[in-house]
Amino acid sequence: MLGDAPFFHDVAEGPDSVTSLWVHAADGTRLRMVHWAGGAKATVLMFPGRTEYCEKYARLAGDMLAAGYGMAAIDWRGQGLADRPMHCPGMGHVASFDEYRADVAAFVAALDALGAPKPWFLIGHSMGGAIGLRALHDGLPVQAAAFSAPMWDIAMRPVIKALSAPLLAVVTAMGMGKSFAASTGPYTAMAFEDNPLTTDRAQFDYMAHQLATYPALRLGGPSNRWVRAALQETATLMARPAPDIPTLTLTAGREKIVVNPVIEKRMASWPKGRLMTIEGAEHELLFEAPARRDQALGAILAHFDAA
Repeated sequence: MLGDAPFFHDVAEGPDSVTSLWVHAADGTRLRMVHWAGGAKATVLMFPGRTEYCEKYARLAGDMLAAGYGMAAIDWRGQGLADRPMHCPGMGHVASFDEYRADVAAFVAALDALGAPKPWFLIGHSMGGAIGLRALHDGLPVQAAAFSAPMWDIAMRPVIKALSAPLLAVVTAMGMGKSFAASTGPYTAMAFEDNPLTTDRAQFDYMAHQLATYPALRLGGPSNRWVRAALQETATLMARPAPDIPTLTLTAGREKIVVNPVIEKRMASWPKGRLMTIEGAEHELLFEAPARRDQALGAILAHFDAA
Protein backbone atom coordinates (compact mmCIF):
# COMPACT_ATOMS: atom_id res chain seq x y z
CA MET A 1 0.00 0.00 0.00
CA LEU A 2 1.42 3.38 -1.07
CA GLY A 3 0.32 6.85 -0.01
CA ASP A 4 1.62 10.40 -0.29
CA ALA A 5 4.12 11.36 2.40
CA PRO A 6 5.72 14.71 3.25
CA PHE A 7 9.12 15.80 2.02
CA PHE A 8 10.86 18.90 3.37
CA HIS A 9 11.92 20.63 0.17
CA ASP A 10 13.08 23.79 1.94
CA VAL A 11 16.03 22.05 3.62
CA ALA A 12 16.78 19.53 0.87
CA GLU A 13 19.07 21.02 -1.77
CA GLY A 14 18.35 18.67 -4.64
CA PRO A 15 16.06 18.01 -7.59
CA ASP A 16 12.54 19.42 -7.38
CA SER A 17 10.99 16.35 -9.02
CA VAL A 18 10.43 14.12 -5.99
CA THR A 19 7.88 11.45 -5.14
CA SER A 20 7.54 10.88 -1.39
CA LEU A 21 5.46 7.92 -0.26
CA TRP A 22 4.40 5.98 2.80
CA VAL A 23 5.00 2.25 2.50
CA HIS A 24 4.21 -0.49 4.99
CA ALA A 25 6.35 -3.42 6.06
CA ALA A 26 4.77 -6.84 6.48
CA ASP A 27 4.38 -6.27 10.23
CA GLY A 28 2.44 -3.04 9.64
CA THR A 29 5.27 -0.62 10.39
CA ARG A 30 4.90 2.56 8.35
CA LEU A 31 8.03 3.65 6.50
CA ARG A 32 8.75 6.56 4.21
CA MET A 33 10.50 6.36 0.85
CA VAL A 34 11.50 9.08 -1.59
CA HIS A 35 12.06 8.57 -5.31
CA TRP A 36 13.94 10.97 -7.55
CA ALA A 37 13.23 9.70 -11.08
CA GLY A 38 13.99 12.46 -13.58
CA GLY A 39 13.79 10.26 -16.67
CA ALA A 40 16.85 8.22 -15.70
CA LYS A 41 17.30 4.73 -17.16
CA ALA A 42 18.62 3.10 -13.97
CA THR A 43 17.99 3.47 -10.23
CA VAL A 44 20.29 3.72 -7.22
CA LEU A 45 18.85 2.36 -3.97
CA MET A 46 20.23 4.49 -1.13
CA PHE A 47 20.36 2.65 2.21
CA PRO A 48 21.00 5.36 4.85
CA GLY A 49 22.81 4.99 8.15
CA ARG A 50 21.46 5.11 11.69
CA THR A 51 19.74 8.43 12.57
CA GLU A 52 19.47 9.42 8.88
CA TYR A 53 16.50 10.38 6.71
CA CYS A 54 15.69 10.92 3.05
CA GLU A 55 16.18 14.71 2.86
CA LYS A 56 19.80 14.31 3.84
CA TYR A 57 20.54 12.64 0.51
CA ALA A 58 18.86 15.13 -1.83
CA ARG A 59 22.19 16.55 -2.99
CA LEU A 60 23.39 13.04 -3.80
CA ALA A 61 20.20 12.44 -5.75
CA GLY A 62 21.03 15.49 -7.86
CA ASP A 63 24.49 14.11 -8.56
CA MET A 64 23.02 10.75 -9.52
CA LEU A 65 20.48 12.29 -11.89
CA ALA A 66 23.22 14.34 -13.53
CA ALA A 67 25.07 11.08 -14.17
CA GLY A 68 21.97 9.33 -15.58
CA TYR A 69 20.81 7.48 -12.48
CA GLY A 70 17.56 7.96 -10.61
CA MET A 71 17.69 7.42 -6.87
CA ALA A 72 15.41 6.20 -4.10
CA ALA A 73 16.00 6.45 -0.35
CA ILE A 74 14.16 5.11 2.68
CA ASP A 75 13.50 6.12 6.27
CA TRP A 76 14.16 2.90 8.20
CA ARG A 77 11.80 2.07 11.04
CA GLY A 78 12.63 4.10 14.11
CA GLN A 79 14.09 7.10 12.30
CA GLY A 80 13.21 9.93 9.94
CA LEU A 81 9.43 10.07 9.54
CA ALA A 82 8.96 6.30 9.79
CA ASP A 83 7.12 4.78 12.76
CA ARG A 84 9.18 5.07 15.91
CA PRO A 85 9.19 3.03 19.14
CA MET A 86 6.23 4.05 21.26
CA HIS A 87 8.16 3.81 24.52
CA CYS A 88 10.70 6.44 23.36
CA PRO A 89 10.36 7.98 19.87
CA GLY A 90 13.77 9.63 20.20
CA MET A 91 15.60 6.34 20.71
CA GLY A 92 16.95 4.08 17.98
CA HIS A 93 15.50 0.66 18.74
CA VAL A 94 14.92 -2.72 17.12
CA ALA A 95 14.77 -6.13 18.73
CA SER A 96 16.52 -7.74 15.77
CA PHE A 97 18.07 -6.61 12.50
CA ASP A 98 15.56 -8.92 10.82
CA GLU A 99 13.17 -5.98 11.23
CA TYR A 100 15.27 -4.03 8.74
CA ARG A 101 15.03 -6.96 6.34
CA ALA A 102 11.27 -6.45 6.39
CA ASP A 103 11.86 -2.78 5.58
CA VAL A 104 14.02 -3.73 2.60
CA ALA A 105 11.32 -6.05 1.30
CA ALA A 106 8.74 -3.26 1.54
CA PHE A 107 11.10 -0.81 -0.19
CA VAL A 108 11.76 -3.21 -3.07
CA ALA A 109 8.05 -3.98 -3.50
CA ALA A 110 7.28 -0.24 -3.62
CA LEU A 111 9.99 0.39 -6.20
CA ASP A 112 8.57 -2.41 -8.34
CA ALA A 113 5.09 -0.90 -8.00
CA LEU A 114 6.45 2.48 -9.08
CA GLY A 115 8.24 0.94 -12.05
CA ALA A 116 11.63 2.28 -10.93
CA PRO A 117 13.89 1.85 -13.97
CA LYS A 118 16.29 -1.08 -13.95
CA PRO A 119 19.07 -2.02 -13.62
CA TRP A 120 19.22 -1.19 -9.93
CA PHE A 121 22.36 -0.36 -7.95
CA LEU A 122 22.97 -0.12 -4.20
CA ILE A 123 24.72 2.43 -2.01
CA GLY A 124 24.81 1.49 1.67
CA HIS A 125 26.22 3.92 4.22
CA SER A 126 27.22 2.94 7.77
CA MET A 127 24.28 0.99 9.29
CA GLY A 128 22.86 0.91 5.77
CA GLY A 129 26.00 -1.00 4.84
CA ALA A 130 25.09 -3.78 7.26
CA ILE A 131 21.47 -3.79 6.09
CA GLY A 132 22.67 -3.71 2.49
CA LEU A 133 25.11 -6.59 2.86
CA ARG A 134 22.36 -8.73 4.39
CA ALA A 135 20.08 -7.70 1.51
CA LEU A 136 22.69 -8.85 -1.03
CA HIS A 137 22.75 -12.24 0.71
CA ASP A 138 18.93 -12.24 0.53
CA GLY A 139 19.03 -11.70 -3.23
CA LEU A 140 18.51 -7.94 -3.57
CA PRO A 141 18.19 -7.50 -7.35
CA VAL A 142 21.04 -5.05 -7.95
CA GLN A 143 23.69 -5.12 -10.66
CA ALA A 144 26.45 -3.70 -8.44
CA ALA A 145 26.89 -2.34 -4.93
CA ALA A 146 28.91 0.38 -3.24
CA PHE A 147 29.42 0.74 0.49
CA SER A 148 30.46 3.92 2.30
CA ALA A 149 32.08 3.33 5.71
CA PRO A 150 29.87 0.26 6.25
CA MET A 151 28.97 -0.76 9.78
CA TRP A 152 30.43 -4.24 9.65
CA ASP A 153 31.62 -3.74 13.22
CA ILE A 154 31.22 -0.93 15.75
CA ALA A 155 34.21 0.96 17.13
CA MET A 156 34.54 0.33 20.86
CA ARG A 157 37.42 0.27 23.31
CA PRO A 158 38.78 -3.31 23.50
CA VAL A 159 37.73 -3.87 27.12
CA ILE A 160 34.18 -2.65 26.45
CA LYS A 161 34.00 -4.75 23.29
CA ALA A 162 35.07 -7.88 25.18
CA LEU A 163 32.43 -7.32 27.87
CA SER A 164 29.66 -6.01 25.64
CA ALA A 165 28.02 -9.29 24.62
CA PRO A 166 27.57 -10.74 28.14
CA LEU A 167 26.65 -7.37 29.65
CA LEU A 168 24.07 -6.64 26.97
CA ALA A 169 22.58 -10.10 27.43
CA VAL A 170 22.25 -9.44 31.16
CA VAL A 171 20.73 -5.96 30.88
CA THR A 172 18.29 -7.18 28.24
CA ALA A 173 17.25 -10.10 30.46
CA MET A 174 16.75 -7.61 33.32
CA GLY A 175 14.26 -5.65 31.23
CA MET A 176 16.60 -2.81 30.25
CA GLY A 177 16.77 -3.66 26.55
CA LYS A 178 14.66 -0.59 25.79
CA SER A 179 16.89 1.77 27.77
CA PHE A 180 19.51 3.98 26.14
CA ALA A 181 22.85 2.22 25.69
CA ALA A 182 25.67 3.32 27.97
CA SER A 183 27.17 6.73 27.13
CA THR A 184 24.20 7.60 24.88
CA GLY A 185 20.93 9.40 25.47
CA PRO A 186 18.39 11.75 23.91
CA TYR A 187 19.33 13.86 20.90
CA THR A 188 21.68 16.76 21.53
CA ALA A 189 23.06 19.07 18.87
CA MET A 190 26.67 18.32 17.98
CA ALA A 191 29.39 20.97 17.78
CA PHE A 192 31.45 20.98 14.60
CA GLU A 193 34.69 20.97 16.60
CA ASP A 194 33.71 17.68 18.30
CA ASN A 195 32.08 15.90 15.39
CA PRO A 196 33.40 12.55 14.05
CA LEU A 197 31.41 12.80 10.80
CA THR A 198 33.01 15.33 8.44
CA THR A 199 35.94 17.72 8.18
CA ASP A 200 33.83 20.13 6.10
CA ARG A 201 32.07 22.95 7.93
CA ALA A 202 29.65 23.68 5.09
CA GLN A 203 28.44 20.08 4.91
CA PHE A 204 28.17 19.91 8.70
CA ASP A 205 26.07 23.09 8.73
CA TYR A 206 23.84 21.70 5.96
CA MET A 207 22.98 18.66 8.06
CA ALA A 208 22.64 20.68 11.28
CA HIS A 209 20.25 23.12 9.58
CA GLN A 210 17.96 20.28 8.53
CA LEU A 211 17.66 18.99 12.08
CA ALA A 212 17.28 22.46 13.56
CA THR A 213 14.47 23.26 11.12
CA TYR A 214 12.62 19.94 11.45
CA PRO A 215 12.98 18.43 14.94
CA ALA A 216 10.83 15.47 13.82
CA LEU A 217 13.91 14.19 11.95
CA ARG A 218 16.12 14.09 15.04
CA LEU A 219 17.15 10.85 16.71
CA GLY A 220 19.08 10.17 19.88
CA GLY A 221 21.20 7.21 20.87
CA PRO A 222 20.39 3.53 20.40
CA SER A 223 18.85 1.16 22.89
CA ASN A 224 20.76 -1.65 24.58
CA ARG A 225 18.76 -4.09 22.46
CA TRP A 226 19.73 -2.28 19.25
CA VAL A 227 23.41 -2.48 20.14
CA ARG A 228 23.12 -6.17 20.99
CA ALA A 229 21.26 -6.83 17.72
CA ALA A 230 23.83 -4.85 15.74
CA LEU A 231 26.76 -6.78 17.19
CA GLN A 232 25.00 -10.08 16.53
CA GLU A 233 24.22 -9.08 12.95
CA THR A 234 27.69 -7.83 12.10
CA ALA A 235 29.32 -10.96 13.54
CA THR A 236 26.98 -13.14 11.48
CA LEU A 237 27.64 -11.18 8.29
CA MET A 238 31.43 -11.28 8.70
CA ALA A 239 31.32 -15.06 9.12
CA ARG A 240 29.61 -15.55 5.76
CA PRO A 241 31.35 -15.68 2.37
CA ALA A 242 31.11 -12.64 0.14
CA PRO A 243 28.09 -12.43 -2.17
CA ASP A 244 28.66 -12.74 -5.91
CA ILE A 245 28.10 -9.05 -6.67
CA PRO A 246 30.62 -6.49 -8.03
CA THR A 247 31.23 -4.29 -5.00
CA LEU A 248 33.22 -1.16 -4.19
CA THR A 249 33.77 -0.35 -0.53
CA LEU A 250 35.03 3.05 0.60
CA THR A 251 36.61 3.67 3.97
CA ALA A 252 37.53 6.94 5.69
CA GLY A 253 41.15 7.52 6.66
CA ARG A 254 40.08 9.19 9.94
CA GLU A 255 37.29 6.76 10.80
CA LYS A 256 36.06 6.71 14.42
CA ILE A 257 32.62 5.05 14.21
CA VAL A 258 33.08 1.77 12.34
CA VAL A 259 36.11 -0.55 12.27
CA ASN A 260 38.31 -0.25 9.20
CA PRO A 261 40.40 -3.42 9.82
CA VAL A 262 37.21 -5.52 9.80
CA ILE A 263 36.14 -3.90 6.53
CA GLU A 264 39.58 -4.51 5.05
CA LYS A 265 39.49 -8.16 6.06
CA ARG A 266 36.03 -8.61 4.54
CA MET A 267 37.05 -7.02 1.25
CA ALA A 268 40.29 -9.04 1.04
CA SER A 269 38.14 -12.17 0.57
CA TRP A 270 35.56 -10.61 -1.79
CA PRO A 271 36.36 -11.97 -5.30
CA LYS A 272 34.39 -9.21 -7.05
CA GLY A 273 35.22 -6.58 -4.46
CA ARG A 274 37.51 -3.55 -4.39
CA LEU A 275 38.53 -1.44 -1.40
CA MET A 276 39.38 2.26 -1.55
CA THR A 277 40.37 4.58 1.29
CA ILE A 278 39.66 8.31 1.19
CA GLU A 279 42.59 9.73 3.09
CA GLY A 280 41.89 12.53 5.56
CA ALA A 281 38.14 11.90 5.49
CA GLU A 282 35.82 11.31 8.41
CA HIS A 283 32.90 8.85 8.50
CA GLU A 284 30.48 10.74 6.21
CA LEU A 285 32.34 10.26 2.93
CA LEU A 286 29.50 11.70 0.83
CA PHE A 287 29.35 14.79 3.08
CA GLU A 288 33.04 15.57 3.11
CA ALA A 289 35.14 18.46 1.83
CA PRO A 290 34.68 18.88 -1.94
CA ALA A 291 37.87 17.12 -3.08
CA ARG A 292 37.24 14.10 -0.85
CA ARG A 293 33.55 13.95 -1.68
CA ASP A 294 34.31 14.16 -5.40
CA GLN A 295 36.83 11.34 -5.02
CA ALA A 296 34.25 9.11 -3.31
CA LEU A 297 31.40 10.02 -5.66
CA GLY A 298 33.55 9.63 -8.75
CA ALA A 299 34.65 6.16 -7.68
CA ILE A 300 31.06 5.07 -7.05
CA LEU A 301 29.83 6.36 -10.41
CA ALA A 302 32.74 4.78 -12.27
CA HIS A 303 31.97 1.48 -10.52
CA PHE A 304 28.31 1.61 -11.53
CA ASP A 305 29.11 2.68 -15.09
CA ALA A 306 31.51 -0.26 -15.48
CA ALA A 307 28.86 -2.70 -14.27
